[in-house]
Amino acid sequence: MKASSMDTHMGNISIDHEAIAQYAGSVATECFGIVGMAGMSVKDGIVKLLKKESMTRGIQVFLKNNKLTIDFHIIVSYGVSILAVADNLIDSVKYKVEEFTGLEVTKINIFVEGVKAID
Repeated sequence: MKASSMDTHMGNISIDHEAIAQYAGSVATECFGIVGMAGMSVKDGIVKLLKKESMTRGIQVFLKNNKLTIDFHIIVSYGVSILAVADNLIDSVKYKVEEFTGLEVTKINIFVEGVKAID
């Protein structure tokens, strides 16, 4: 288990990276233009849309010197500006994850793995 921890005047707080990834994923999927998280099959290299229960496989959380870096592998909606979607994702996730964890988010990397038409 990888966890982020911080010392406070009341004791030590430890947050599992999986919990941060779940929260960041739920914030990300609320952003306009994002269809969902992407998972890549190592065996055949095919990218697929992950279900909500397994969306954390498309998100990696790294902690260094009490600062977070979050990598998102996403699938975007067809016809939307990828730059606008990325800016919205970065602003929303940075603000909400910092508020949620109390840790600074220094970098958010976005990997657009595919485009999907919305039905």
